[in-house]
Amino acid sequence: MNLPPGFRFFPTDEELVVHFLHRRASLLPCHPDVIPDLDLYPYDPWDLPGKALGEGRQWYFYSRKTQERVTSNGYWESMGIDEPVFTSSTHKRVGIKKYLTFYLGDSQTNWVMQEYSLPDSSSSSGRSSKRSSRGSTSSSHKPDYSKWVICRVYEQNSSEEEDDDGAELSCLDEVFLSLDDLDEVSLP
Repeated sequence: MNLPPGFRFFPTDEELVVHFLHRRASLLPCHPDVIPDLDLYPYDPWDLPGKALGEGRQWYFYSRKTQERVTSNGYWESMGIDEPVFTSSTHKRVGIKKYLTFYLGDSQTNWVMQEYSLPDSSSSSGRSSKRSSRGSTSSSHKPDYSKWVICRVYEQNSSEEEDDDGAELSCLDEVFLSLDDLDEVSLP
């Protein structure tokens, strides 16, 4: 990707659904094209750096909507939390955010996925494309973008662990630490 210097990607839930996922489902281009397509399930979450757009310790990508969420070493399981995504201006429901956590065997990890999908009524291709593709071989080459989701994957509480490993301090943290080193502070 050829992005301008200083580019940061911190989209809201509404922006992910309306400006990215809805455009993908409607077969409209997104500029800049910053979220790549990724078949998620061959990859464990720690294998994502370099394969998807990352901002800090979270990665964004489009993936196919599926019930099978199994990787080579584990699986993603729903946390049972599904939240509607609303527009900020009209409070119209435009999407659904599902939370999943990654398991290694029976052990839950700190890896979390937020999976954004469009409500069934917003699908642009819908049932008509399925009906037309049953008898036709040419339409099998055209992807059904209404079955795509946007995923945000991150490791929960990773910032606390980074602090223990000697990560860089913010300017404000450095100021407070330097004040602790002073034996005497004279106030005006």
